[in-house]
Amino acid sequence: MDEERWWRAVQGQDPRFDGWFVLGVLTTGIYCRPSCPARTPLRRNVRFHPSAAAAQAAGLRACKRCRPDASPGTPAWDARSDLAARAMRLIADGVVDREGVPGLAQRLGYSRRQVERTLLAELGAGPLALARAQRAQTARTLVETTDLPLADVAFAAGFGSVRQFNDTVQEVFALTPGELRRRAAPRTSPGVVSLRLPFRAPLWPDSLLGHLVATAVPGVEEWRDGAYRRTLRLPRGTGTVALTPHATHVGCVLTLADLRDLAPAVARCRRLLDLDADPVAIDERLSTDPLLAPRVLAAPGRRVPRTVDEHELAVRAVLGQQVSTAAARTHAARLVRTIGDEIVDTAGGLTHLFPAADAIGTVDPEVLAMPGTRRATVLRLARALADGEVDLDPGADRGRARAQLAALPGIGPWTVETIAMRALGDPDAFLPTDLGVRLAARVLGLGDGTALQARAEAWAPYRAYAVQHLWAAGDHPVNSLPVEETA
Repeated sequence: MDEERWWRAVQGQDPRFDGWFVLGVLTTGIYCRPSCPARTPLRRNVRFHPSAAAAQAAGLRACKRCRPDASPGTPAWDARSDLAARAMRLIADGVVDREGVPGLAQRLGYSRRQVERTLLAELGAGPLALARAQRAQTARTLVETTDLPLADVAFAAGFGSVRQFNDTVQEVFALTPGELRRRAAPRTSPGVVSLRLPFRAPLWPDSLLGHLVATAVPGVEEWRDGAYRRTLRLPRGTGTVALTPHATHVGCVLTLADLRDLAPAVARCRRLLDLDADPVAIDERLSTDPLLAPRVLAAPGRRVPRTVDEHELAVRAVLGQQVSTAAARTHAARLVRTIGDEIVDTAGGLTHLFPAADAIGTVDPEVLAMPGTRRATVLRLARALADGEVDLDPGADRGRARAQLAALPGIGPWTVETIAMRALGDPDAFLPTDLGVRLAARVLGLGDGTALQARAEAWAPYRAYAVQHLWAAGDHPVNSLPVEETA
């Protein structure tokens, strides 16, 4: 940890460092985010911790003023692909709560001891402590945003007992669950959770949500009342989400069949919108290219539109090979209508979940009205995903996943890099052969072919964000939010 740099961030109350670390104050017994508006403590009374879980393990409680437990996530987990980063992505998705530490270790392909040792060294806390910190935040969200009985909140958040729930909430927040509820705003309907998703400013929502809306599959996604809405397939049930961009946060309204899915649903929505990115660092890097700098200056804080379902994104990437956005939507919509599970959406026009990989792998080939080779590729990919031959889970090794995808006939570099960028969340994925990228690069004088690839080396490790700026150079619906509501 670069403590001197972090201390300067604390002195400046710099919000860019929220989520990177927390500071514990020995004299008060609390921990804060760097941007906490309270009076800056004396340096000798400050101890830095790489995670909220580490601060809690040190016996500190969360500041009631700045709520460090609700700060954006650390962007390092997206930028990095090592064991700690893969483990953190899986913990955020709720794997420890569902499968325990042995399940986490098995998914990562390491021993339990190695996983625990790595996380302890990196974050000052093991997987159980990290999952416990996430559990506490999930419990707080449920207490404050629902009318669910507190005993039910305990089990929905993943606690083994009501007593454990009460003790943890009291220890972490210095308030009982009942006190948290009394301080909260009025709650929403049963099964509905309304919360704010924080991010590091700036954020350019037009191309982010515009891309998701322009490529939306009817019945699975829609734009309604200023919000991007879609269905969710979650570990324990189904749900829908409405995401609305605001100046300081993204409004998130989740409707869940099983409230135990809250933590993974929130993690997937954050991944979808790339909310844990560090836009200042990204923009600074891309602005070192004098030809790209004006694009960055005109639209700071572009994000990569990702996904809530890696298997869905991979299938849709193949459906979209060498066809227009409209044609790709048509192919996906036909698949959804034929084998997608139906849902009830009382708040809008969502009707189906996108089909699971195992269902797609056994579909009648005639449903896929496309050339035979691409049809075979879709079916082959779906079977590989269902069988685990291709691993795209949040904790997947990106290099191995690329190799697994490339080994499948019919999947070329464009598809591999598209999946790496949007499903695996690789911030350095690059699409030099993409038509939109090539056209924009020519217009901007960035070169083509090997010349473009050589120039793009200077954009690493954020070439996926350069792709967003290049795509935005064209006149396409993906670059702007719709002005009218669509059904």
